[in-house]
Formats: sequence, C-alpha cells, structure tokens
Amino acid sequence: MGLLDKLSGWLGLRKKEVNILCLGLDNSGKTTIINQLKPSNTQGQEIVPTIGFNIEKFKSSSLSFTVFDMSGQTRYRNLWEHYYKESHAIIFVIDSNDKLRMVVAKEELNILLNHEDICCKKVPVLFFANKMDLRDAMSTVKVSQMLCLENIKDKPWHICASNAIKGEGLQEGLEWLQEQLGQSYQNNEQIND
Repeated sequence: MGLLDKLSGWLGLRKKEVNILCLGLDNSGKTTIINQLKPSNTQGQEIVPTIGFNIEKFKSSSLSFTVFDMSGQTRYRNLWEHYYKESHAIIFVIDSNDKLRMVVAKEELNILLNHEDICCKKVPVLFFANKMDLRDAMSTVKVSQMLCLENIKDKPWHICASNAIKGEGLQEGLEWLQEQLGQSYQNNEQIND
C-alpha cells in the first residue's frame, strides 16, 4: 500500500477526487517524492528529470488522486499556472542543499502565492525541505526563514524535512496534508448541505 492509499483511508472520503500540484525548482526531488507516494508495486526504479510535466493517477477504495508533477526547469515553469485553478493542495519541494538557488525558489513561490487562482483559495501548501541527508543541507527553520514562510497568513502551510530517496519525512507531511484536506472537505460539505 502506497502512502497515498493510506492518506485516502485516513480521509475516509468516498469517491472524491483530489488534484495535487507538485512544484519546485528542477532537481529538488519532486519526481522522487511522487514515486515514493505511489503504491509500491507501481514505483519506478529509475527516476529521470521531468520534461514539461507528468500526471500520476492513483486510486484507492475511497479516493482518486491526480498528482501533477511539474518540471521545475526555467522554460517550463510558466506551465504551472494552467493547473492552479483545479488544485486542492500544493506540494512545494525545496532542495535544502542548494543555497544558491534559494532566492529563485522564493521568487517562484511568491509568484505562485500571488497568482489570482491561488491567492483567493485556502489551498494547503506542504513544503518538503528535501535532501536533508546531504552534509550541507539547511535545516527546515533556515529554509523557512529564507523563503519567508512566516508571511503566509491566508492559507495553511507546513514544512517537513525529507529525504525522498529513502522516503523519510514524507509520512509526516502526508498526515498534515490529509488533515487539511479532511477539514476542507468537511467545510465544503457543510456549505453544500
């Protein structure tokens, strides 16, 4: 059972579809994280850089996930905004070892958060401070400070240390995300009743 199967079980939802965007700069570990989230029998052995985007669909007994793995290469980042409107959650992956490009990651995050299709939604944002296994990786506190995450006041967010290759830290992030999606689902149900 993959981590997304577990997430759907925790949510206790029936036949609900959840669209998750997985964003971040190239080489941050987005595709590796998504591979770890898939059911173990569908995980790939070899991960290659994403060109454009990949769509991964997973089903469990109660939930259908569509994860959009968006390339973080400069020439493909303009594709991200075409998927904002239909997103229910965002996973933003940061290479904690890449101090030189932290400013670029912050700029891309600000563009994302200020986009008209995101700024008005309470979409939860899960940050994975990835590559924590590397010797010079920054702590989650330092990554949070460099990205000015404390300035995000209008939507729920959480940051987790992760090592995507070993799957470390992903469980914590998904538990937080499932809680946020569950609350969002309950609020929408109350509004629709």
